Amino acid sequence: MNIGIVSTGTYIPEAFITGEEIAKEAGIPVHVVEEKMGIKKKPVPSEDDHTCEMGIRAAKKAIEKAGIDPLSIDLIIYIGEEHKEYPLWTAGIKLQEEIGAHNAWAFDVALRCGTTVMAIKIAKNMMLADPSIKIVLLAGGYRNSDFIDYKNERTRFMFNLGAGGGALLLQKDYNKNLILETEMITDGSFSEDVVVVAGGTKNPLTTSNLHLHKLDVLDPVGMKNRLEQKSMANFLKVIRESVGKSGYREEDIRYVGMLHMKRSAHEYVLNELGLSNSHSIYLEEYGHIGQMDQILSLELAEQQGKIKDGDLVVLVSAGIGYAWGATTIRWGE
Repeated sequence: MNIGIVSTGTYIPEAFITGEEIAKEAGIPVHVVEEKMGIKKKPVPSEDDHTCEMGIRAAKKAIEKAGIDPLSIDLIIYIGEEHKEYPLWTAGIKLQEEIGAHNAWAFDVALRCGTTVMAIKIAKNMMLADPSIKIVLLAGGYRNSDFIDYKNERTRFMFNLGAGGGALLLQKDYNKNLILETEMITDGSFSEDVVVVAGGTKNPLTTSNLHLHKLDVLDPVGMKNRLEQKSMANFLKVIRESVGKSGYREEDIRYVGMLHMKRSAHEYVLNELGLSNSHSIYLEEYGHIGQMDQILSLELAEQQGKIKDGDLVVLVSAGIGYAWGATTIRWGE
């Protein structure tokens, strides 16, 4: 039974911060931000760019592009961030209401920047297991840039965090853009390396610790050492396992929809796979919009003619925690 991608949708805020502005605020050279970090500019949220709301806007675009009735959607999986309009709130149900998908049911999932890849796997497995689920919408928003303090050099690798929304429409017995196999790895040795220090049950938010309601790295040296040992190896492993389990070889890959990371890491992955910059899009004008990166990359690749019928496409992510994931897609008819 085939599960295919019917359409994508993205929402990018109109407001941006430039690499030059980030450099000035952080007190570091512009070339470090623009060339090493790979941030020419990135979107930041305006007053009405709330997390679930950005997902709603992206979802409406995907629905319009697909030309389907929202009432035909059977399931909605919210893939946006937990930093949203309200705490302890199921955003997927709000999204369901706003797009008019009154025959669907909804829930939220979270795996930080690995959420979209993980949710594709969940959606496919649920569609295969449940005959009543024929059309699934994955949608959500992201604005974790709110938690970045550019004065904190420990979080420098997260200066690329931006804002935006993304959506994917999946359909059973749809013989285009076929979702093949997904591979996931999680490693709990990183689970408390990156946290928002204040605001949870361990350190409840008070007037005296508001300055700690930001992302921080508790063990920067340890995290760096462990990531150097594992991160790129796991990144490549999930790609190769996903492709192999899908019945293809590494040499068959024609496009990699990759999250934004420092330029050298992006190029390293492509080189290891025997690919060039023409086989991916470096999101230097968007930064890292979390788990929306893969959707954005796929949509940009379509617009720029970088993928064609028959191409093997891999969407790959890495998320704080740490999680690595890759999904293989057979593009086109």
